[in-house]
Amino acid sequence: MRTCSRLVGWVGTLILLISTTLGACQAIPPPVDTASGRKMSKELILATTTSTQDSGLLDVLIPLFEKETGYTVKVIAVGTGAALRMGERGDADVLLVHAPEAEEAFMAAGHGLEREYVMYNDFVIVGPPDDPAGIRGMEDASAAMKRIAESQTLWISRGDDSGTHKKEKSLWKEAGIDPTPLASQPWYQESGQGMGATLRIASEKGGYTLSDRATYLNLQHTLHLDILVEGDPRLYNVYHVIVVNPEKHPNVNVEGARAFADFMTSPQVQDIIRSYGVDRFGQPLFHVGR
Repeated sequence: MRTCSRLVGWVGTLILLISTTLGACQAIPPPVDTASGRKMSKELILATTTSTQDSGLLDVLIPLFEKETGYTVKVIAVGTGAALRMGERGDADVLLVHAPEAEEAFMAAGHGLEREYVMYNDFVIVGPPDDPAGIRGMEDASAAMKRIAESQTLWISRGDDSGTHKKEKSLWKEAGIDPTPLASQPWYQESGQGMGATLRIASEKGGYTLSDRATYLNLQHTLHLDILVEGDPRLYNVYHVIVVNPEKHPNVNVEGARAFADFMTSPQVQDIIRSYGVDRFGQPLFHVGR
C-alpha cells in the first residue's frame, strides 16, 4: 500500500511539473521589435490570385524566399477582390494582385503601406477549337465578346470578383453590354472558382472564357481550348505587391511583408520571372520591366 501511495504521489508530482512547464511555455510572448513595439513573427500570410498559383510561379518562388529569409509563407490563393478584402481586415500581411483600379482604391483608403510593380502578362480569350462564335483572330476583345453574346454561345465567367472577372466586366461594358443581368442568361455561366478550375469547366463544356495567358499555358496540355483572341492592348495584365499597413492593422507582420516585397522586386527574382516558362513553352509566362 505504501508503495502504491508513493507511486500515486510521484505521478501527481510529475503531472504538476508537466502542467507548470507547459503553462510557462505558453506564457512566453513572441519577440517584439523594440523600435516599433510590434510583435515579430516568422510566419507570413500572402493573399494572392489563383493565377499566380495555377501558373506554377509561386511553386518556384516561395521555397526560395523561405530558404533565403527563414520565413514560413502561408499562401491563400483567391480572387484579387477577396485578397484585397483580406488586406482591409488585416487578415493578410502582404498581397500579390492584379486589379490596378481596385488596388489604387485600397491604397487611397490607407490599407496599404507600400505598392510596388512586379510583372505583367496578358489576358486571352480561349474557346473550343471549332470556334462556333467565329471570333478566331479578332483583334478587338470587346467586339469578340459581343459576337459571343449575340450568338449566345456558352461563356464561362469566373464570377468571383477576381482581377480576371473585373477585366471581363470592363470588356462587356466596352462592348455595350451590361454585365449585371448576364447571370440570368442560359448561355452565360459563372463558375465562382479560380482560373484553373474555370478553364477546366470551359474545356469540358465547350465554352469560351477569359484567362490570363500564364495559367492557360501551364494547363493547356489538359485542355481542349485554343487561344482565339489576343494582342488587344486592353488585355494588358499587371501585377503589384502590396504591404498591408500596420498602422491600421497592428498585428500585420510588416517586416516579413517588406522582405517579401523586396524579394519579388529584386534583380535575382526578376530574372527568374523573366525566364519562367521558356523551357516548357518557348515563351515566358510573365514579363518584367514596363
